Amino acid sequence: QVHLAESGGGLVQSGGSLRLSCAASESTFPNYAMGWFRQAPGKEREFVAAISWLGKRTSYSDSVKGRFIISRDNAKNTLYLQMTSLKPEDTAVYSCAASQRGATPNSSPLYEYWGQGTQVTVSS
Repeated sequence: QVHLAESGGGLVQSGGSLRLSCAASESTFPNYAMGWFRQAPGKEREFVAAISWLGKRTSYSDSVKGRFIISRDNAKNTLYLQMTSLKPEDTAVYSCAASQRGATPNSSPLYEYWGQGTQVTVSS
């Protein structure tokens, strides 16, 4: 069992930046690929980014590629998402998730554990 807790969300103006964090409570964190997903009101959950166990491989959705960076610090059991050039359409609840099914899974059914999510709101 992996317990995940996101932080760092908030309200930011269009063009601004935020860094999300996802803290894992277990030392087995390095054994999992990690991902970020988001869900806007009335929309389905959407893949944002994923990172492999050691952080050597990453994957991004086309909508965030070049603006967001996913990273991890296995010594701190923490996952990050650095978001820049934010747009109003990035507004959503962002959740982190852990997977042992692939290096950089980009589909939510491939993830076994989920955090509660943190709200990101981008004003125009």
